[in-house]
Amino acid sequence: MQIEQLYQLYLQYPSVQTDTRKLKAGDLFFALKGDHFNGNLFAKQALEKGAAAVIVDEDPGFTDERIHKTDDVLTTLQQLALHHRKQFNIPFLAITGSNGKTTTKELIHAVLSTRYKTYTTEGNLNNHIGIPLTLLKIGQDAEIAVVEMGANHQKEIEGYCQYTLPTHGIINNCGKAHLEGFGGIEGVRKGKGELFDFIRQHNGTIFINADYEYLQTMSHGISHQITYGTQHAETTGVVVEHDPFLKVVVTNATVNGTIQTQLVGDYNLPNLLAAVAVGAYFKVPEAKIIHALEHYKPSNSRSQMVLKDGNHIILDAYNANPSSMKLAIENFAKVQASKKILMLGSMAELGTESETEHRAIVELIRHFTWDHVILVGPEFERLGHEFLSFRNAEEARQWYLEQHFSSAHLLIKGSRSMKMERIIESA
Repeated sequence: MQIEQLYQLYLQYPSVQTDTRKLKAGDLFFALKGDHFNGNLFAKQALEKGAAAVIVDEDPGFTDERIHKTDDVLTTLQQLALHHRKQFNIPFLAITGSNGKTTTKELIHAVLSTRYKTYTTEGNLNNHIGIPLTLLKIGQDAEIAVVEMGANHQKEIEGYCQYTLPTHGIINNCGKAHLEGFGGIEGVRKGKGELFDFIRQHNGTIFINADYEYLQTMSHGISHQITYGTQHAETTGVVVEHDPFLKVVVTNATVNGTIQTQLVGDYNLPNLLAAVAVGAYFKVPEAKIIHALEHYKPSNSRSQMVLKDGNHIILDAYNANPSSMKLAIENFAKVQASKKILMLGSMAELGTESETEHRAIVELIRHFTWDHVILVGPEFERLGHEFLSFRNAEEARQWYLEQHFSSAHLLIKGSRSMKMERIIESA
């Protein structure tokens, strides 16, 4: 089946699914496969659940007119997404970076949605499967699309750009994340910089944090640049309060005033300023920008303030890398509280730098005063530090339940694989 034919089928049934457990009648089922799964094996089940069509790349062992065989299902999914993308003549804003890209995406979506029909990445669907699915969820009424791009190795962002075709771009920052795949910090900058490379080649527009000199270097040759930062930028902002929630004063041609957010941590200032810059650029009125940013409430364990059993818990357990961990610890150290408890999980995908980076976090912790420090995971455990150590979040949870804390402030942070949010489950 040619992509044009498949696209006509998609227009009839514009709901795409890759998991039969979530399949609804009338969906198109793409039978993806990987190292530990093979969607081709569920072709019959998909049809029984009412799939309008099933796209496979292996012989299912039976015939049905709703079965469509292709050379590679993933490639076909991406090509279909590209074909759909080409039907739009609207701004497509791509966002990548080491820290804060999901929060930035959510803030920008909140701002733009006050004026435009805006489609964006749901949750964290920011990889080679999630991005095509995001594109295919964009309706014909779309006026702007915001697409998040995650990556853990070079050439990944470049590939995403080939079917997202971004007209605008943001690189939040380039920190110590996925060092194993990128091969060091320079590799991170090269990999994330693939977004700027695409924008440069296609005469697009970028929003750039003027505080980071390396981003300015990476953006050379891009004609259309909108700047934000703490100084010397078109949109500037300063933190006036961050305990418990971030409060900033923002200045640009459109927005001048104080924004009281529901975000935890002064490290969210760049994310907020990016949203203001984007909103102003797309002529969202000042009052709508401020209202959207003040009413956005983080969720999904991303710098989320949880009030539980009389305790104030900063739950930032969706992800962690050396850069974000350092910022979170330093921010928590500034919090005024009589009882502070630090609970940190190991950081993943650091390769040969893992021991060095975990040791650096331990050294940083020693610079501040805490009531309790709990370090979770083998990477911390093998360092032989003086702090309380547990192998996993479940062991840490048992310890936490036994303490019966009240009127305490906690920071809970770690890589997704550590599942640190389990510590306060059923507590």
